[in-house]
Amino acid sequence: MTRATWQISGGPAVRSYDGVFLKYGVGLIGPGDAGPWNAERDDQEFEGGFVRRFASEVQVGDVFLLRTGISRICAVGIVASDYLYLNQFDDVNGWDLQHARRVRWQPLPEPHEFGKPVFGANPGRLSRVWSEEVLDYTHRFLHSPPTHWQTAALPHLPPEQPPLEDVPAALRGLVAEANDLVLRVGDRQAFGEHPSEDEMVAHFVVPFLRALGWPPERIAVKWRYIDVAVFRALPRTPENCQLVIEAKRLGAGVEGALEQAKGYLEALGTPRDVVVTDGIRYRMYSCQRGFEPVAYANLGRLKKSAAELFARMKRP
Repeated sequence: MTRATWQISGGPAVRSYDGVFLKYGVGLIGPGDAGPWNAERDDQEFEGGFVRRFASEVQVGDVFLLRTGISRICAVGIVASDYLYLNQFDDVNGWDLQHARRVRWQPLPEPHEFGKPVFGANPGRLSRVWSEEVLDYTHRFLHSPPTHWQTAALPHLPPEQPPLEDVPAALRGLVAEANDLVLRVGDRQAFGEHPSEDEMVAHFVVPFLRALGWPPERIAVKWRYIDVAVFRALPRTPENCQLVIEAKRLGAGVEGALEQAKGYLEALGTPRDVVVTDGIRYRMYSCQRGFEPVAYANLGRLKKSAAELFARMKRP
């Protein structure tokens, strides 16, 4: 059998999702919110031909190279299913990636850097690989032990999360505004430049905290270089700080903001929970659990699990 080799993107560094591929044994591609692909649909409904090629040209048994940079890969995989549309991947670090294939992945001990643009000068989210250097590397990898991963059982898929049916009354207006903004900024030509970090703090983060019961005197903006600090009591001192919020520009990716927030905590000299946000998406990390992520909410796509974040951020 002649296997085609494809590179598939694990996302940009600031909003990567390669870990989701490896954890659940999938290859994902977007945009997925337009619905499942079929041969009757036009490429323009999916921002070009990537989804069509992913769904119709990739074959079971083909090879995926999980690309994490212009010329770097972190895993090799064997495609293990036909095209699927999996709605549980509608919000992967803010990406809608419902177009799916099951994949048996083998992570590399260390990412492999080819050192030149072997996937093209500006590689897309999916493309066929023709580079002899890459094909030779792939052939040698597939035929080098261990090879048991190529027939191993696939990981279980995550369950699909139901939407949040009962949005707290105090948040309904803000959720409606978030949904409206997400739709508007999606049309970059009509909207123009995305809102800045400071805009999102003013229009969404502070109103979100106010809706959760925090009075204005307990919400400090740009306090000791922290974007937003929330205080359990006055005066505004490090020991009274309840929560540190690090904000990023809308669409810039919030997950990469954790390390910056941890640096501010070191300067304060006191451990506190951290929330990273772009005004629409909020991810909380627990200082007591080694900054493990413990809650998440996307105001533009609220799921039942968002109630956990609301409870954790609500004023006691």
